[in-house]
Amino acid sequence: MDTTWAYGVTRVAVLTGAGISTDSGIPDYRGPSGVWTRSPKLVDAFTYESFMADPRVRATFWQTYLGHAAWGAEPNAAHRALVDLEQSEIAVRILTQNVDRLHQQAGSSPRKVLELHGSIHEVTCTGCHARTPSEQTLARVAAGEGDPRCTDCGAILKLAVVMFGEHLDPTTMGHAERIAAHSGLMLAVGSSLLVEPVASLCAVAVNAGSRLVIVNRDRTPYDHLAAEVIREPIGTALPRICAALSR
Repeated sequence: MDTTWAYGVTRVAVLTGAGISTDSGIPDYRGPSGVWTRSPKLVDAFTYESFMADPRVRATFWQTYLGHAAWGAEPNAAHRALVDLEQSEIAVRILTQNVDRLHQQAGSSPRKVLELHGSIHEVTCTGCHARTPSEQTLARVAAGEGDPRCTDCGAILKLAVVMFGEHLDPTTMGHAERIAAHSGLMLAVGSSLLVEPVASLCAVAVNAGSRLVIVNRDRTPYDHLAAEVIREPIGTALPRICAALSR
């Protein structure tokens, strides 16, 4: 791995996708053993229009998350490497597509982690917009409620994650674009870079003069913009990158 692009970098934006959490036992979505690869029909359960229209889809969604691997997952070497990088003299911001909060669990400062697609640790009401810990709703599902409703207003509940067909919060996306534009280096780690507008943060960084380095098993639509594309396993590649940056 050539890390000459790491020299002189003082500000790093790290865009992380599902691939950074697979070593923690959380399956990705589009890989050979991905959630949607194994069960293509589950895509409907993650589509906002289908979720809102059909109680059977909602029941499938809640059952999928009832025993999800994320609840018992622990941070891995890649998450911990970013914590070590934050503790160096490098200014680090994490822009994550993941909803598992493993970055924060590993020790990354919550204020330096921007959750672009939300978090599974909260549930939001689609009516009154109240937020509650997800454990409360999942306990109701485990007790037999297939389609739990808000106890205040009776509206549909959903995990506080961005589904297909939903727009990202414009304030959050604007913040992410500013971080990308002011980074000296953008690391895109474990993301297919197929989901927009988040993937376009790579172009925002490059257009602002930042270097882009992609760490991912498969090709991405943004490989041609990268100073380097690394195909090594994330659990070994990212610690080496962070060590090079913090010299």
